[in-house]
Amino acid sequence: MLKEILKKLSPTTTKLVAVSKTKPAKAIEELYDQGQRVFGENKVQELTWKYEALPKDIEWHAIGHLQSNKVKYIAPFITLIHSVESLKLMKEINKQAKKHDRIIEFLLQFHIAEEDTKFGLDLSEAQQILNSDFYKNAKNIKVAGVMGMATFTENKNQVRNEFQTLKNIFEALKKGFFESDDNFKEISMGMSGDFELAIEEGSTMVRIGSLLFGAR
Repeated sequence: MLKEILKKLSPTTTKLVAVSKTKPAKAIEELYDQGQRVFGENKVQELTWKYEALPKDIEWHAIGHLQSNKVKYIAPFITLIHSVESLKLMKEINKQAKKHDRIIEFLLQFHIAEEDTKFGLDLSEAQQILNSDFYKNAKNIKVAGVMGMATFTENKNQVRNEFQTLKNIFEALKKGFFESDDNFKEISMGMSGDFELAIEEGSTMVRIGSLLFGAR
């Protein structure tokens, strides 16, 4: 299945994050042996033991809701955090990154779905954070782009509209804050059921689990 999915991605513009949450190390090793190096996990506890148990050239992404008090456990090794939706969390990431003499990259998570969710910024909240004195002076964090999850629905027009919303947010932030920053380039959107639509709408990073590993 990995090869089939990769055929639908442009290797120069879209990265595949294999979502390995709840899956055993053996299942990850099978994809690793086929060349996959980027894996995403929802839970910090799983991330830490898998990091210890598996090859060290794996690029680990934290893709689930992240509590501030858990950042310290992944700060030594995490490659990218997809789900930053508060100034409080950003401050903790900066603090823990500094302890390890690292710069940690993350994505700003936006609420683009119609479903009720506690997590995700709107554009004005993100602008407020990026204009804050803390962000302007933070030395150990870097915003690499945006992330969002579309509504779980069969209505493709709705999903497409939500992906377009995220793309528009990305472009507004790029123009307003990151025009000369080549690092701000990622749009993480699209999962097993809608990744092809997401790619059509400009996704640079798709998070695919069940298509690769089977249903949970």
